[in-house]
Amino acid sequence: MPTDTTSAPTSGIVHLTAGGVSLVLDCRDAALPAVLHWGAALGDLDDTALAAMAAADVMPVAPNEMDVPVRLAVLPEPHRGWTGRPGLSGHRDGRDWSPAFTVTALEVTDTAVVADAEDRTAGLAVRVTVEVLVSGLVRARAAVTNTGEGVYTVEDLTVALPVPPRAREVLDFAGRWGKERTPQRRALVVGTHERDNRKGRTGSDAATVLSVGEPGFGFARGEVWGVHTAWSGNHRHLAERLATGRQVVGGGELLLPGEVRLAPGGTYEGPWVYGAYGDGLDDQARRFHRWLRSRPQHPTSPRPVTINVWEAVYFDHDLARLTDLAERAARLGVERYVLDDGWFRHRRDDHAGLGDWYVDEDVWPDGLGPIVDRVRALGMQFGLWFEPEMVNEDSDLARAHPEWIMQADGRLPVRSRDQQVLNLAIPEAFAYVLERMTAVIGEYGVDYVKWDHNRDLVEAGHPGGGAAVHEQTLATYRLMATLKERFPALEIESCSSGGSRVDLGVLEHTDRVWVSDDIDPAERQEMHRWTQQLLPPELLGAHVASGRNHTTGRVHDVSFRAGTALVGHFGIEWDLTLATPDEEAVLAEWIALHQRWRALLHGGDLVRVDEVDPTRRVYGVVAPDRREAVFFLASVGRSEVSGTGPMLFRDLDPDTRYRVDPVVLGDAHLVTPPAWWSGDRTATGRVLQTVGLQVPLLPADCVVPFHVTAV
Repeated sequence: MPTDTTSAPTSGIVHLTAGGVSLVLDCRDAALPAVLHWGAALGDLDDTALAAMAAADVMPVAPNEMDVPVRLAVLPEPHRGWTGRPGLSGHRDGRDWSPAFTVTALEVTDTAVVADAEDRTAGLAVRVTVEVLVSGLVRARAAVTNTGEGVYTVEDLTVALPVPPRAREVLDFAGRWGKERTPQRRALVVGTHERDNRKGRTGSDAATVLSVGEPGFGFARGEVWGVHTAWSGNHRHLAERLATGRQVVGGGELLLPGEVRLAPGGTYEGPWVYGAYGDGLDDQARRFHRWLRSRPQHPTSPRPVTINVWEAVYFDHDLARLTDLAERAARLGVERYVLDDGWFRHRRDDHAGLGDWYVDEDVWPDGLGPIVDRVRALGMQFGLWFEPEMVNEDSDLARAHPEWIMQADGRLPVRSRDQQVLNLAIPEAFAYVLERMTAVIGEYGVDYVKWDHNRDLVEAGHPGGGAAVHEQTLATYRLMATLKERFPALEIESCSSGGSRVDLGVLEHTDRVWVSDDIDPAERQEMHRWTQQLLPPELLGAHVASGRNHTTGRVHDVSFRAGTALVGHFGIEWDLTLATPDEEAVLAEWIALHQRWRALLHGGDLVRVDEVDPTRRVYGVVAPDRREAVFFLASVGRSEVSGTGPMLFRDLDPDTRYRVDPVVLGDAHLVTPPAWWSGDRTATGRVLQTVGLQVPLLPADCVVPFHVTAV
């Protein structure tokens, strides 16, 4: 890997490189930074080489186009001849709608370029920041300041990164409740592939990472360039191809009408937009993972095995029953116990009580102390569910302060899950929720908050009528940050109807996400596979479901459920009183296995093997030093052939000899082993990833881990 360097900007061309990626920016002629190259590392380049690269990048002028080559900045400018989506859209009562910026200051560091520019005629200034992070991720953002007279309305602020013309296939994600992050592909054709989200939260159908790559790209190979907008409110991802052949990927916040109106001196800063290049989707995903793991706030302690009692009791809170679940969980090796919805006033179902964050005296006459004390005595942490941004109309809070409910033109929005949204941008509402959460967390020493958010934001405005999703998102971040300041050891899970708030904006304040409310392992196999395009497994809440799944109605044995959850932040969402002694014994084995492999699973490099047979999945993690790995073979259906072929163990050191040990827990008699299982079980990394090993015959809905160690 080349040494991270920054070329001296004497030529006005800056070369940033880190993590196997180069970003070359043209900062000449007092113009906003323009990307000359974003992709594979280029090695050391001097000023002469950079100038030659810039000259070679100039496209000839085609008939009936602009008379000069069009310059495409990170904040694209129509006045330069760009006819795609502008970087800045806005106006001052119809004027100053097409600014022409001149750079007035340029700061270059080892990892970043910051350009300040202004248009004195339009009365506007912008700051464009572009960084290359340690993993090779690129991120960019822009800020606009009103330096003129009168109000300037910002309609859109989008940053864009160019991609080469060989990138002609788009991959992003769709989804719905209970089936988040479903991949979808299409050709990149002339026009705009735009994924707008107007739900006031990231959304179960969010694009998540919008990638454009060489046609046919897979996990192991094929260049891809992707973007992720790190914002938990309304947002946009896009890929755009012009008739000129120029094409970009980009993103930003999606602003509702009038949300950002800048008074003189006012500034609006858009969210970070991350750019991830990779040779294959695994290479791209690892850039996200390595950067997330490098952050100071990234969880470093072993992720505690968790039980959440929601599917065991729902709203039926009974101390004896909940204590019994705690004792059963502790015997199995569980390390964290989470009391879900239903502990606060008036919350006997999901129609009332949201906002009344006081322990329900009728259900818990002695407070939560008895269950908290028992959980702690059993050696477990205690977690508690909140939905701070929501309110039921049938609540003491709503009756006392109906003006705190988000609304448009004096009318309440249509209900969803029988609830409304509390306007945290109102200082008094923010202060109320902060005080109540502080009181409860402080009284019981809560270690972990499951932070839920169970509806989309529609007609989400202030009492006076103005749209307020932007301010609501910032207020939510501020609430999370304030609680973290008050309780430095507190961990927060981002849950939103399951996996509807999975983004790098909320991950600045939280410690894991809930992938989906659907924990059917057949569905979770796919959702884990693709959520890891953005997040490493230790940030994915992955729980063992009930025997008969509460979402799909399917029935699976405990080993398929536990084996599917093993790679993530492992937990249980099952009424353990319904488990047989044999099931409890098998579950305890899986928990012990997870705890034994936890450091590797949560610190290794993601591997997903490209498979042609849709009935099987091969995936795993390889230690950074390549001395150890865990691979999983998952049978997710029945193939039309009896033998599906060898299993490849990718990304091992080719010259190291490894031992491969299959681990079969539960119904071993259902697995028909190949001959090599009883033999030497050693081979070189080159053989394992090129030739592979024959797989056992498996029933549908089965997972077998393989522990790979250097010998």
